[in-house]
Amino acid sequence: MIIDLLRKRRSIRKYTDQSLKGEDVKILEEALLRSPSSRNLKPWRFILVDDRKLLIQLAKSKREGAGFLRDAALGIVILGEEAKSDTWIEDCSIAAIFAQLTAQSRGWGSCWIQIRNRMHDDALTAESYIRELLLIPSSLRVEAIISLGYPAEEKPGIASKDLPHDRIGYNRFSSSGKD
Repeated sequence: MIIDLLRKRRSIRKYTDQSLKGEDVKILEEALLRSPSSRNLKPWRFILVDDRKLLIQLAKSKREGAGFLRDAALGIVILGEEAKSDTWIEDCSIAAIFAQLTAQSRGWGSCWIQIRNRMHDDALTAESYIRELLLIPSSLRVEAIISLGYPAEEKPGIASKDLPHDRIGYNRFSSSGKD
């Protein structure tokens, strides 16, 4: 059940050197392509990166928060066609979580790496760096990268009692979560 995956899923930033099986990657591809999008416009595109040299270069895409990509078995660069849909960010985000839940179901770890609105260095955006590295046309935006691989760290799921239940209101906004 999906709730079981959600209960176990955590961001994993340490991976073993084990590669992902071809048939499992095909399932991941299918999950990405089944991702819903507003008005079924499918403004997303995906680049699956398993080349070690490219993963090392992608790990340098921004100042912080991407270094662990160098040890991942696979990186999914999630692209959106801004001119095709005003909901490209949301549609790409949905695809990203589909990838992460599929990874969890296969026994892999995963982690979101935000790219849009992040800097590579003082002069270059992370998005521009990746666009140049992977020969991405200017008509596509880079939303994020999802790192994937077999986990080399264990993190327990977050207990229900530790969830921020006060963030939920019923029938109207409530700062306490209670009406």
